[in-house]
Amino acid sequence: MNYKITREIIIYSILIIFAIIMIFPFLWMFINSFNTEQNIFKIPPSFIPDKLFKPGMFDNYETVLSQYHFLRYTFNSIFVSFSAAFGQIITCSLAGFAFARMNFKGKNILFGLLLSTMMIPIQVTIIPEFLLMMKLGWLDTYLPLIVPSFLVGSFGTFLLKEFYENVPKDLEDAAVIDGAGPFKLYWSVFLPLGKTPLATLFIIAFMNNWNALLRPILYISSDNLMTLPMALTQFQSQYGARWNLLLTGSFLAVIPLFIVYLFMQRYMVEGITHTGLKG
Repeated sequence: MNYKITREIIIYSILIIFAIIMIFPFLWMFINSFNTEQNIFKIPPSFIPDKLFKPGMFDNYETVLSQYHFLRYTFNSIFVSFSAAFGQIITCSLAGFAFARMNFKGKNILFGLLLSTMMIPIQVTIIPEFLLMMKLGWLDTYLPLIVPSFLVGSFGTFLLKEFYENVPKDLEDAAVIDGAGPFKLYWSVFLPLGKTPLATLFIIAFMNNWNALLRPILYISSDNLMTLPMALTQFQSQYGARWNLLLTGSFLAVIPLFIVYLFMQRYMVEGITHTGLKG
């Protein structure tokens, strides 16, 4: 019994230490959002903000939200990230179903080619992609930020293919006997069963597009179309940065991601037994 208690104490102590390490950057951003720029670089560091419970406590937030229009940029990022993530759910679930359950010539070759695109960094293809977007007249719109992510989802296709391959054949046979065609089979059987991997894919795609900076910098030139990562660059210059505003904006930029995860986390921990296969 003593060994078991000691083992649990050690395990939980290690987990607590790792949790503190992971949480500390966000806690530090939150603390410094109530600091003046001078107090951020105070030595030794102070964990008590100099504006806490004093007049002007929320000055950093008021500056970021009013003068730098962070609410508008937040809605811009939400629109772009949601559209791209939702598009990946559509295309990747269709492709994953096709590769997992349909037989066609060259299937394995096509799937191998699709997976090989995961090894190509975006920097390699960004120049021809930019020229294509320019020819299409999509510059200074959200289309270059949404369409490439919408159409290219090798990771999501792989994730859903592996999931759909493990769905019992009996369910598919029962639906076919009832007269379901390929699309009906996908829509009525496989898509409802895939809540867990679909939620996982949505969160990953949403986060990737939320944090994207290269494409917005290349394609967006209008101030009213800027996304949050672009907006954060306003606080940096060639000779320095306004760290109190940068940390305040960074903290605000994390909040939507946290909200998305809170709403989607229950699907990430659900097993396939909760989708109608139990018993």
